[in-house]
Amino acid sequence: MKFPTLRASVLACALCLAGNVFAQAASLPPINAATESAYSQLAANPAVKKALDFLKADDEHTLKEQVELTEIPAPPFKEAVRAAEYLKRMKALGLADARIDGEGNVVATRKGSGRGPTLVVSAHLDTVFPEGTDVKVKVRDNKYYAPGIGDDGRGLASLLSIVRALNDSKMRTVGDIVFMGTVGEEELGDLRGVKAFFREHRNIDGFISFDGQDITRVVNAATGSRRFRIIYTGPGGHSFGAFGLPSATHAMGRALAKISEVRTPANPKTTFTVGTVKGGTSVNAIAADAEIGLDMRSNSAVELKKLEEQILKLARDAADEENARWNQKDVIKVEFKLVGDRPAGDGSPDSAMLHAARKALTLVGAEARSVTASSTDSNLPISLGIPALTLGSGGVGGGSHGPGEWYSPVNAWLGPQSELLTILGLVGVEGVSQPLLPKR
Repeated sequence: MKFPTLRASVLACALCLAGNVFAQAASLPPINAATESAYSQLAANPAVKKALDFLKADDEHTLKEQVELTEIPAPPFKEAVRAAEYLKRMKALGLADARIDGEGNVVATRKGSGRGPTLVVSAHLDTVFPEGTDVKVKVRDNKYYAPGIGDDGRGLASLLSIVRALNDSKMRTVGDIVFMGTVGEEELGDLRGVKAFFREHRNIDGFISFDGQDITRVVNAATGSRRFRIIYTGPGGHSFGAFGLPSATHAMGRALAKISEVRTPANPKTTFTVGTVKGGTSVNAIAADAEIGLDMRSNSAVELKKLEEQILKLARDAADEENARWNQKDVIKVEFKLVGDRPAGDGSPDSAMLHAARKALTLVGAEARSVTASSTDSNLPISLGIPALTLGSGGVGGGSHGPGEWYSPVNAWLGPQSELLTILGLVGVEGVSQPLLPKR
């Protein structure tokens, strides 16, 4: 059942997506009977309808909050100022137990009746941009330009709007909802926020991350990654006077040649790149040090492990070959420093969470056109066997992770609406519907 008042407002959006929607929808199992029944009950409930109407009316406020949060710098490992502001806003919404945990996450619980599952709903506080980046939002032609405006300024604002909608409608859920602003999602942050949270909380039944804008893209699987600094060291020396000593940069070059010839499977998608190289001190010196920055990714934990073993062996072989070239032994040494570890994990196309998200989209006139794997905060719970999704928060955007990042609030309220409907289906509403998310 669709909400009549929403049909006209989403028609243009639904039509523009239709060409891509049906091929993807055809490859997924039909939405199951339990989900259909729960959402029939939710769709008929006045409090749910009131919450959805509130989210549309709150659209301008949500955008304003998105801009305000974006303009608070939150570079990697320095999210504290934005976290403090986010905590203040959560407390102002009546989340009395809101707090900043030991890792820097902002965490607050909206209690349900005590008879349902516990669902975490999160967005990440950090950006990829270094300290000193200009984060002032500039508006041109209904586009809002600023580093982090979409990733994840939009998710942070959408989460707060959903809390307001729950308050306004006075809905009581069956399950508990843990709202969280996480730290360390981006790059070398290495998911430190969610890693710390799940070390301390074992009683979580499901997890949702708000990350990105496209509501028709649902992430239900985890692209894992392993990142290494591969460091070659040796004695070094004068290029003429010490000629015959093995070279750290030559060893690195041998490794680069070997790594570039590695073959990986297309399915499950598995990739690698040497993103950075550095080494040596002078053009006329045999290098005493050289370093490779290596990134490896896969949608399969098994393939990622195989790739890592293969490439690290090649890097060791390169050191051995450089030593052998000069009839030396163990002069050039190689060291591996792990700097990034994001676990991979599969997502079931038939999970309760995915059924709920897909059905929620139909109630706002959209449909899942892409159900895929990605690297997000959801990686960690997926790897622990905890059902998890990453959802888009509405509007359109581009240029993510670059200085020209932009956001446009086109039908933006559909993001919070579909996200709220997904949440309500999973945790249940007291006196209306039972939770679809099983307790673990």
